[in-house]
Amino acid sequence: MCGIVGIVGQTPVNQSIYDALTVLQHRGQDAAGIVTIDENRFRLRKANGLVKDVFQLKHMQRLQGTVGIGHNRYPTAGSSSASEAQPFYVNSPYGITLAHNGNLTNANDLRESLFQQDKRHLNTTSDSEVLLNVLAHQIDKAGNHPLTEEDIFKAVSAVHEQVSGGYAAVAMVIGHGLIAFRDPNGIRPLCLGKRVNENGQEEYMVASESVALDAVGFDFIRDVAPGEAIYATFDGKLYTRQCAASPSLTPCIFEFVYFSRPDSFIDKISVYAARLNMGKMLGAKIRKEWEDMDIDVVIPIPETSMDIALEISQVLNKPYRQGFVKNRYVGRTFIMPGQQQRRKSVRRKLNAIRSEFKGKNVLLVDDSIVRGTTSEQIIEMAREAGAKKVYMASAAPEIRFPNVYGIDMPSANELIAHGRDVDEISKIIGADGLIFQNLEDLENAVREGNPDIASFESSVFCGQYVTDDIDQSYLDYLESLRSDDAKTVREQQQELANLEIHNES
Repeated sequence: MCGIVGIVGQTPVNQSIYDALTVLQHRGQDAAGIVTIDENRFRLRKANGLVKDVFQLKHMQRLQGTVGIGHNRYPTAGSSSASEAQPFYVNSPYGITLAHNGNLTNANDLRESLFQQDKRHLNTTSDSEVLLNVLAHQIDKAGNHPLTEEDIFKAVSAVHEQVSGGYAAVAMVIGHGLIAFRDPNGIRPLCLGKRVNENGQEEYMVASESVALDAVGFDFIRDVAPGEAIYATFDGKLYTRQCAASPSLTPCIFEFVYFSRPDSFIDKISVYAARLNMGKMLGAKIRKEWEDMDIDVVIPIPETSMDIALEISQVLNKPYRQGFVKNRYVGRTFIMPGQQQRRKSVRRKLNAIRSEFKGKNVLLVDDSIVRGTTSEQIIEMAREAGAKKVYMASAAPEIRFPNVYGIDMPSANELIAHGRDVDEISKIIGADGLIFQNLEDLENAVREGNPDIASFESSVFCGQYVTDDIDQSYLDYLESLRSDDAKTVREQQQELANLEIHNES
């Protein structure tokens, strides 16, 4: 999962892009990058780290220009090397730079085709570089100078025909304009905004979440439709076109469960309201199935589940308490590369308020349970703080299958729910009781904000992949990239490469 931003302005955009990336930091903490166009040249800064650490005053002063794009990286597979930080760029045609959120499921085939047929060399393992080169090749085929909006939309249409997976992308073509587009299933989010500057000039912005528009004073216009392309020329003209043959809105439901900020709206749905609905649904299930449970207090596991837990407490008529204090300066365990690092980080990240646990039967609420490692550690912490019994509720159903559209979930064998029933999971994590949200209830909770959405991308729960191109061989390939053993090997290789570079210097 990544965050992307693009702005076509009439005044300098470096500060606005920086501010937008800061509020999208939750979407990726591995690396950050900004590229602007100044005097017909790309001005680029990207590196591993948080936005506040990657960009210093000297970098911001160099990122001149009234147009630019930005990216927060969250690695789903491959290397975490700074060389794979985004945006990427190619020199031909014209000079094109691109940032991408999602995952291409046919990246290997595209990579081979780009080299064999299009004579394009790729320098990284990133599927984002693949997407950039596919787009660049299609723009090159237009053969026109200058490019027209028809050339751009024809190129994006060809991209949709070639590329499979979940993707939202923003790109710039030197001398022409900014391009943004969303996959035909609308799996990954993208929205469009506009503001009028102090000189009365219109400026346009695209971003992964509406909260990024809010942060820099852009008015939300609408979500980019599945398969749609946005083309904003550098002189301020805006063009839009549906570029997919059979678009269908099937947004990733995990955006609402976990990834997106509660103050964002995605596909007309308030993330905050969706989470309140999840709490109501799950609370009703708990009240029905656990009517004899002796729950004294409802405690959320910070932070995504806090609104959900509050609703559950109201449905159950039980006190709601903050039982854990979160250290905000420790990275999320969900994206840390090694199992041992994840285990060690839990207690650095959370600390229990003993008075809220001592002598009580507590219901812990989390947004989801992935590996179960964090849940096990937190339950241990609750018992150490004096809890008599510890029950756990998950606002999401059992995660049994890997995600292939841009979320770095583990391989299937590392998912605690894979091949296990609820009682087995409960025993492993050490809970006195465990309950999961039903998938139908989860989807209804989110759909309440936009009844026009017929279906969601819910493959991690049901194993049904909307692109219809996922087979066991692809899942085996993903496992070879995502397993802890594979990541450990890559970490060791990266450390060795860094050591060799250090020694040579």
